[in-house]
Order: sequence, then structure tokens, then C-alpha cells
Amino acid sequence: MNAVGAVSAAARPAPAPGRPPAPGDLPAAARELVAGLLAAPWGQVSASPYETGRVVSLAPWLSGHAGRIDFLIATQRGDGGWGPPGHHGLVPTLSVVEALLAERRRESSPADRELLAKAAARGLELVRAGAVAGREEPLPDMPAIELIVPHLLSLIGDHLAAEDPDTAGRLGPVPGSFPGADGAKLAAVRRWMASGAAVPQKLVHALESAGREGAASPGVVPTPMTAGMAAVGASPAASAAWLAAAPWHAGPEGDASAGGSGGGARPPGAAAPVRRYLEEVVSVSGGPVPCALPITVFERGWTLSWLLRAGLPVEAPPELAASLREGLGPDGVATGPGLPADADTTSVALYALALLGEPREPEGLWPFELETHFCTWRGEEGMSPTTNAHVLDAFGEYVRRRGGEPRHAAVVAKLASWLRGRQDGEGKWTDRWHVSPYYATACCAIALTEFGGPESREAVGRAAEWVLDTQRPDGSWGRWEGTAEETAYALQTLLLTGAARGRERNAIRRERDAVRRGREALLAARDHRPPPLWVDKDLYLPAAIVQAAVLGALHLSGREMDAMPE
Repeated sequence: MNAVGAVSAAARPAPAPGRPPAPGDLPAAARELVAGLLAAPWGQVSASPYETGRVVSLAPWLSGHAGRIDFLIATQRGDGGWGPPGHHGLVPTLSVVEALLAERRRESSPADRELLAKAAARGLELVRAGAVAGREEPLPDMPAIELIVPHLLSLIGDHLAAEDPDTAGRLGPVPGSFPGADGAKLAAVRRWMASGAAVPQKLVHALESAGREGAASPGVVPTPMTAGMAAVGASPAASAAWLAAAPWHAGPEGDASAGGSGGGARPPGAAAPVRRYLEEVVSVSGGPVPCALPITVFERGWTLSWLLRAGLPVEAPPELAASLREGLGPDGVATGPGLPADADTTSVALYALALLGEPREPEGLWPFELETHFCTWRGEEGMSPTTNAHVLDAFGEYVRRRGGEPRHAAVVAKLASWLRGRQDGEGKWTDRWHVSPYYATACCAIALTEFGGPESREAVGRAAEWVLDTQRPDGSWGRWEGTAEETAYALQTLLLTGAARGRERNAIRRERDAVRRGREALLAARDHRPPPLWVDKDLYLPAAIVQAAVLGALHLSGREMDAMPE
């Protein structure tokens, strides 16, 4: 292990958005960004402490293992936790603590064992103190968190029970349970999966929480990919759990070799494509791994949408449009292989194609329609305003360009009404797929401006007022701190809704001042890496999508500045 040394090259996170260009270089930067989508076809996603911890624990044989340990040690916060501040840091902190304890039991070097124990003890202390997630505070709305938290607590308990008394005393007791994650649902899910019944596809993305028997369920089948690879739930952790549950690990050519235990028999060679997928992931990511990969359609749809809606002159290569077109079907399209089709990815792909001049009837969205709104995927246990804003974009743009049928117009009216009803008293929206209200407010306010009709003007105006009222003294916007990403969303909210709001002269003057200050803050943030704000099992940063939002905001704000009188 190389934990006591400098962070290795393999431990570096996935690429971040590049430095925002000078104002005159925006079209060139947009073209470069689009070209990069083809150069990195699996997508550009930040490394996840949670997912990397699971791969460290489940697949120590995978190449780059030492670099992943380095990454976990190097990314521990000053307070002992991992990931974002507050209760969104619970899952990554528990995952890394468990991974370090698992590695400690494998490590032979006394110095490295001590380093691992100290880092784990600091993380455990933070969790026990309630600083990561308060005992009275509900868990954040993150995929499978009610399964992941009790699973990790159980594993940590097993490690502590196996320690010698002196070391166990220094590490302290197992943290207590958390509201909404008492283990009852996890036990039910494991019984279901162990029975051999069909496994809901949405559970496969978090297969690592199902335990060895659940991960060995015959109902879990890897999804074939190109180049002889197969992924389990588009997740490195889920794929590693599937491999670890087999009675063997497959060698490079699929030959059985000793290394695992438990689980049922699988056909010879079945594990080799999954192992090849994992090796490709760590090759693409540099060692530490993201929560989901590939994210091809997801990344391309969002990136093109932000650029084109902002009016940047972008010509998408034919193969880029083809990748969006070919993924669509009557059941929608999924973010990654092994994930269920979802309305969010489907709608943004449709909207991007429409902006490219290829409007298509949104047939893939009808399976997600509910009485009052659209679900993100079938069986969703919550609801997402941003998914519905994107569905409104897809239907609205289709009606605008093709006229559509009465049923299309009815969906547009229904979604606009539903979104207006989800706006809170302050004028903002919040969402389960992004922790920042500036993202959700931009998605909803812009969609309502475009397709919500005159009855949405008041809601959009309140959203703009909230954005103006929450600008920071330095001109930026942000939930926890000012960030380039959130500043871009705030600017786009103001600039893409302004003409439709019918502002008075004083209001226009106030907004232009806010835009000027926001643009200056956005340019000043060019050397700062944006924090992960998008929600999966851990928070993550989809680098190209965020860069597209920033470029779009710079383009729009630049035009606004040019239009201002001297």
C-alpha cells in the first residue's frame, strides 16, 4: 500500500470542467466541449468516495487498488468525514470507514495499519457525534440510502468485533441507527433477492447493499456492452459486489480461479465481461471510481441542451445526434447499461434533438405518465420537479415545432400546472436529483417561461425575485458556498426568463447589476474546481454538463452586457 506517501497519479479524481475561456472564445470553447463528448464516450464524472470505498472493500484485486487507498486517505475532510458537509456526507463517510477497516485487516505493515485505524476512527467519531447526520434529521433523499446505511453499519460492526480489545477500544462503538434506515427494509429486500424472485432493475444499481446472498441472486444478470464487457447496474460497486458473490473470481480470459466464497454457481466465463468492465472503468477514471459509468446519453443530452438553449452556435457531429436518436424507443432510454429507463434522460435527449432540428414524437415518455405528473422511472417512491420540467421541455418543444395533437397540448398544460404547485413560499424549487435549489429553480422557471403560458408569469417572477434576493456579496450564488455551477444556473434563470416577466425599469436596472456582478464572479471562479452537487448514491460532478451550463451563462450574460447603454 502507498497510503503514507503522496497521492499517486491513479488517485486523482476524474477531470473537472476546464477554465472558463475569455469572452471572445466562447464559441470555440463550446465546439471543443462538444468534440470532447466524442473523445470520452463513456462520460466525464468525478470520483466518488462512496463508490471507491465499496470497490476497495469488495475488489482489492482490481488494478489501481493502492491508488484508491491513497485517494480515500487524501480526500478525508478536516473534521474527519468524507464527501459534502452535513447529512449528505453520511453515506460516503460510512463507506470509506468500512473500506479502511477492511483494508486494515488485509494490511501487514504496522505503520499502514495504524494510519488506516486513525483515519477510520476520526470518521467514526464524526458519525457518532451526529455531525454528519443528526439523530433527529431525516436521511437525505438519495438512491437506496435506506439500504446502504444499515448495510455499512453492519459491516463496520463486524470489523470492530474482529479487532483486538485495545484497538477496538480506540475505534469506539458502532454508530447507532438513523431515522428511516433501521434495517427493516434491507432485511426484506435481501429475503426477496435470496428467494430467486425477479429483481427490480432500480435495486441493481445498489447491489452492493444486498449482501453476498442477494448479490448472488440468479435474478441479477449483467447487461452486455460493447467490446465484450458487461456492467451490473452501470455501477462499479454493484459490479464488484456481483463478482465477489460468486464462488470464484474470473481471470482475464474468464477462467475460474480461487478467491471468493458463497453464492451460486455461474456459467464458466460469466464473470470475465464484468471484470473487463471494471478494468475499463478504472482505466477511464484513473483509479478512483464514479457512482455510474457510462453516462453517454445523459451527458450528451444535457450538454447540448445547455449550449443550444443559451444560443451558442454549436454544430453537433452526426455521430453525436445519432447516439441520442438510436437510444430512444417506446420505453424510453436509460442513463447507463443496467439501469432502468427514465423520463429524465429520455426527455433531455428528445429536447436536445429538437434543438438540433430533429423533433420527434415523445413516445418514450408516455410510459412514465401518472395522473398529475410524470415519474422519473416506474415505481419511483418520490417525485421530481426537474424531471417534470424536462418532460415539459420535450413536449413543449415538440408542440412548438410540429403542432402536435390535443394529448400533447394536454400534457403541457398539466405539467405547467403541477410545476407551479410545487414552487415553495420563497419562490424556489428543490429536487431530489441535485442538492442545489438554483439548479431546480432554473429548470422549472425556464420551462415555465417557454411553455407554461401567461398563467405561469407570476411563478416565474417569484423565482427571479428569490434568485436576486439570495445573491452573495461577492456576486455568486450557492447553497453551501458560491460556486460557478450554481452562479451559472442563477444567471440563466434571470436571463432566459426576463423578457417574459414584463419588468419595470427599476427592476431591469437591478437585474442588470446582479447579472454584471454574477458574470464577474463566474469569471473569477475559473480556477476553482466546482464541488459535486448532483445526486446519486453519492454526490457527483458531471464535468461536461456543468461546463456547458457555465459557457451558456457566460454567453447570455455577455450579450446582456453588450446591450446595456454606456
